[in-house]
Amino acid sequence: MNRLRRLPIDVWFEPIIILAVGAGYLLWYRSSTFTATEQASLDWSTLRTTILAHIELTAVATLIVVVVAIPLGIALTRPALKRFETVAVNVANIGQAAPAVGLLVLFTFWLGTGFRTAVVGLVVYAILPILQNTIVGLRQVDQRTIEASRGIGLSAARTLFQVELPLAVPVILNGVRTALVILVGTATLSTFIGATSLGTLITTGVTLFLPKLLVSGAILVGLLALVIDWLGRLVELAATPRGVA
Repeated sequence: MNRLRRLPIDVWFEPIIILAVGAGYLLWYRSSTFTATEQASLDWSTLRTTILAHIELTAVATLIVVVVAIPLGIALTRPALKRFETVAVNVANIGQAAPAVGLLVLFTFWLGTGFRTAVVGLVVYAILPILQNTIVGLRQVDQRTIEASRGIGLSAARTLFQVELPLAVPVILNGVRTALVILVGTATLSTFIGATSLGTLITTGVTLFLPKLLVSGAILVGLLALVIDWLGRLVELAATPRGVA
């Protein structure tokens, strides 16, 4: 009980919200009467494929963003490349400034439609939070701590991996969580360029005026975002060194 009380409130409260919303949706689903189109789209075999496609799209985009943004953020905090920080952040900000649908459509002229184009668009759209948080996390490490580690004989590389990055982990992972939630929501728009996602339910519901299908798509996207955000919070909590807020 004491350990539960020491946990941040969002760690145990968010699953309660997820379970409550999920249970409410199941009750509504069981008590509702669906049209043939709604039934076909919400059949478990079809729905499972759609959900897995949405998760795959989000996971691939997130992996690429992490692999690109974190090393780039680290490089931009080093003295040799520090002068390029403002330029890099402003370029990454273009993805956030542009409308997501417009960004995806523009990439179709270059790459065509489908999964690959959706991934590229999502990567461009979500790179800023991780890049910015990596830079901020490393910048906020106390300079005296860095100097002390160098003073006891650690190289610049060992100081980075053994001192700076562990202390910056909470901020960096918070950026990853933010990017994940952005990607889950934005991935719904990939349906406009031929990539399967939960957005298919939403667009079909709007196009054919099927409110139940539209509501189902919106709720499932929301639940998926909440679950991924909670899992990211658990990883963030586990990866944060003791004594680091």
